Amino acid sequence: MLKEKIEKDFKEALLKRDEREISTLRMLKAAILEQEKEKRYKKSQEKGTEIDLEKEVLLSDEEITKIILREIKKRKEAILEFERGKRKDLVEKEAQEIEILKRYLPEMLSEEEIEKMAKEIIKKVGAKDVKDMGKVMKEIMPKIQGKADPSLVSQIVKNLLKAN
Repeated sequence: MLKEKIEKDFKEALLKRDEREISTLRMLKAAILEQEKEKRYKKSQEKGTEIDLEKEVLLSDEEITKIILREIKKRKEAILEFERGKRKDLVEKEAQEIEILKRYLPEMLSEEEIEKMAKEIIKKVGAKDVKDMGKVMKEIMPKIQGKADPSLVSQIVKNLLKAN
């Protein structure tokens, strides 16, 4: 399971005293823990029972992958801001963190694979122009979840629909 791999790598980073990896994985573990707490709270609300803080609520690998993608997105946004502020040191730090986080993602789809999948879905839903983008995205996103950057998928779909 992905969570165990992250925990194991965190312990190894502690032994190696790799500060960048330690801080990145610590942040990731905190984000996972926060999501588990939220999931536990929602479950307790559904059942109408008191919150049992000791009760274990595990996240699936897909849920952890979503967290990782969200953290990568935050870093990409930060890089843009740091580049505007001409802070090369912080750009480098964020880029290193992205590389550490990418290790825990499943193998990503290539642009060609995304394009092929998008073409099939466009044909399937009968999308004619950019106005139909929502229909296409609704179909494609569950299939590529965690395997491709959503903004890249959106751009590919938009370009294909413009070409129609």
